[in-house]
Amino acid sequence: MTSLRPYLIRALVDWIIDNGHTPHMVIDCGVPGVEAPSEHARDGKLTLNISAGAVRNFAVDDAGVRLDCRFRGQSRRIGAPVGAVVGVYAKETGMGMGFEADHGDPKPAPAPKPPPSGRPTLKLVK
Repeated sequence: MTSLRPYLIRALVDWIIDNGHTPHMVIDCGVPGVEAPSEHARDGKLTLNISAGAVRNFAVDDAGVRLDCRFRGQSRRIGAPVGAVVGVYAKETGMGMGFEADHGDPKPAPAPKPPPSGRPTLKLVK
């Protein structure tokens, strides 16, 4: 199955805008594939105002998040995998959702359980 995160990001942004608030997105600049001005990050996290008046060409899909925005008057293109998005929230209320950063570290698969031996049995439960 495809990642659920891009769907949640889009839904949160829509929900925040529908309620008349300003959506902000937090990106972890330490995740591989992030193309963002890290000099504007705090503790490795970059917080972006992603309202329609602040950004252009905002897109979220399975490949990642892309947008054009300005930093100190200079236009910049931001790109990040969806795993780098660690939060979307409303500036005015702080309501939203946080995610864990996906640094692409493979997680070990659980060891397979050995097949049961012998004949199957049924147990009567009263």
